[in-house]
Amino acid sequence: MKRVVSNIQNLGFTIMNAPSNDKKVRAGGIILDQTIVNNQSEGVSVRLINGTKKTAAIKLDREALSDLLVAVQEVLAVEE
Repeated sequence: MKRVVSNIQNLGFTIMNAPSNDKKVRAGGIILDQTIVNNQSEGVSVRLINGTKKTAAIKLDREALSDLLVAVQEVLAVEE
């Protein structure tokens, strides 16, 4: 008999834009979720938030996450 005990963790980040008094600007942001099983990543997904609506989850591999990080760093460098 083999006994397997899994240690499952769900790590989630919700990142929203600042509230606005402008009625044309809806609340928006992203949700970034990661599932970790026995200290190994089992997947990362991203959802967009537009007002009260959420898009379907999109799975990203490590290369896509690295590209996303580079893109965000480049955008932030211009925003400074």
